[in-house]
Amino acid sequence: MSTAELLKGAAELFPDEVVTQAHVRHLDLPAAAGRFALITLDNGLDHTKPTTFGPQSLANLSAALDQVEKEASEGTVVGVGITGKPFIFAVGADLKGVELLKRHEDALAIGKGGHEVFKRLAALAVPTFAYYNGAAMGGGVEVGLHCRYRTVSAALPAFSLPEVFLGLVPGWGGCTLLPNLIGADRAVSVVIENSLNQNKQLKGAQVYELGIADAIFEGADFLEQSLIWTASVLKGELQVVRPEVDRGEAWDQAVARGRFIADSKVHGAAPAAYRALDIIAAAKDGDLQAGFDAEDQALADLIMGGELRSGIYAFNLVQRRAKRPAGAPDRALARPVTKVGVVGAGLMASQLALLFLRRLEVPVVLTDIDQERVDKGVSYVHGEIDKLLLKSRINQDKANRLKGLVSGVLDKAEGFADADFIIEAVFEEMGVKQQVFAEVEAVAPAHAILATNTSSLSVSEMASKLKNPERVVGFHFFNPVAILPLLEIVRGEQTDEASLATAFGVAKKLRKSAVLVKDAPAFVVNRILTRFMGEIQNVIDEGTPVAVAERAVEPLGLPMSPLVLLELVGPAIGLHVSETLHRAFPERFTVSGNLAAVVKAGKRGFYVYDSGQPELDPEVAALLKQGDVVLTEEQTRDRVLDAVAQEIGLMLDEGVVAEAQDIDLCLLTGAGWPFHLGGITPYLDREGVSERVNGKPFLAPGVASVPA
Repeated sequence: MSTAELLKGAAELFPDEVVTQAHVRHLDLPAAAGRFALITLDNGLDHTKPTTFGPQSLANLSAALDQVEKEASEGTVVGVGITGKPFIFAVGADLKGVELLKRHEDALAIGKGGHEVFKRLAALAVPTFAYYNGAAMGGGVEVGLHCRYRTVSAALPAFSLPEVFLGLVPGWGGCTLLPNLIGADRAVSVVIENSLNQNKQLKGAQVYELGIADAIFEGADFLEQSLIWTASVLKGELQVVRPEVDRGEAWDQAVARGRFIADSKVHGAAPAAYRALDIIAAAKDGDLQAGFDAEDQALADLIMGGELRSGIYAFNLVQRRAKRPAGAPDRALARPVTKVGVVGAGLMASQLALLFLRRLEVPVVLTDIDQERVDKGVSYVHGEIDKLLLKSRINQDKANRLKGLVSGVLDKAEGFADADFIIEAVFEEMGVKQQVFAEVEAVAPAHAILATNTSSLSVSEMASKLKNPERVVGFHFFNPVAILPLLEIVRGEQTDEASLATAFGVAKKLRKSAVLVKDAPAFVVNRILTRFMGEIQNVIDEGTPVAVAERAVEPLGLPMSPLVLLELVGPAIGLHVSETLHRAFPERFTVSGNLAAVVKAGKRGFYVYDSGQPELDPEVAALLKQGDVVLTEEQTRDRVLDAVAQEIGLMLDEGVVAEAQDIDLCLLTGAGWPFHLGGITPYLDREGVSERVNGKPFLAPGVASVPA
């Protein structure tokens, strides 16, 4: 089947494609270097709607190549270039079309179609140039790799091959061409390491340093400078010399390093990284066509697999649902926030103060029980601002302005009399929080929102003794505050619409992914993680070795093992939350005697790291009291997953969140749950756990799986 027929068939499956045009214009190069054809990729929309490659878009590029191919063979142009619209080069395949594919042969057509079009750039009778003027990802990067030369803008903010992050491989030349251009080790960094490191992006300077681009120019006159450089290359005045690629042992070592990274991140649980590494390994002999064929096959297999569908589902949750939270009130009801109060000046409170200060740029005032604590909190914020200045993230004027906006006082009346939004981050104990809110309500203006950063306590109970409980809202951040995007916004029984709308408005300005949560014990993330961790601890307490229990959940590909996570959270906090949930649901949530003993002994975790690797602390091992019921890894995993599926089912029945999608969004953005799982519910559905425990899947067919 011809390329045109392949793309026509694919386009019929995807009628709603946002189509990219490939405009050809001609210009005379500087220094009389000759007539040049420049293809510009543009979907006709502004930079907030990046240019993508769906089947019709590929067909349009193919048609543009028909034209320049003819001109190149006739000698009417001396070279061909490709660039993008302002701020965007191209961000790869249109994933909305990929979601619709139901058959392996249709998925194969997408891979082959892209390859057939992009290969034509390399086959032109004249030199070809890619000008990476703006964001370039996936297929956008790959179309440039098919050109002979590349330049990059110093202002380029994001450049990546993110496919492995989503559950794919770079399937239009990335796995094959990149290692042949810059060597296997650097290619592994871009394709595997950056993808699995939360889809890390490269800046323009890094693209140049890696050798992906041959030249780098400032953003202001990027295209003009690129064309001057192009003229020099075409006239032979400038030779592009690239280092020779090491095809010996270094190549094999790079692939081995990639496998180590994949193992440490996904523990063999997700196939994409391993498929990409197989193709990189095979690309060592420089046979490009064999590499392209392997990419096509891997792409088709993965498109028809659950991991990619879960990855796209997760991507859509984070990119779309997070921006339009389910159940959020009318934005018009939100009140302006011109001053923020923070009760507490400890580490969490200081992190919150810094975040509000940076994002809202309004006065922020901290209070605490003594001047030393207040001074320490303000000093922390000043220190963090100095770090931003040192890294050139802000200039001196802004640093001075931000420092001038933060202050600390002992007297709440003095600090909060004109505050619009006051958040407490004090000790996690109901009596303490109720007392704080009573003190704040006595001095705060009538319209001020009173927010609590509680991780597990009832917001309604906290507000129950106030004159105006309707203005209390849960505002639960996740640690580290600056990094984890999730914000659980908790509606108390009496929280009114205006207070809730203001909370969502503030969350948006803080650039957080807000999810509306019912006032239920431990809300979403902590409730699920506590059930998950609780079952692991139960299994250990009953007699299963710690190492077996830890290994049991490795196939989930979680960012860290349960007991390493416990160390990060802090055993005392973990114990406190499990006690809170045990009081609420004693039949399902236990309090581990062994965990209590670890906390009592003042241990920071179960492990020591003397060898660099986690090893069970001998002092902790001596504390453990275990029974004689020893489970296998599989039995442990089944038990843990059954418990999680049961808890999620109950949470949805209780209306803790609107839908299963919100559970997944919370785990993705608040607990670092892997994209390739889609959070948790697609995985539970795929493994048959949902059906086994609840009698039905969490998601409809096709939502995070191949459509029926």
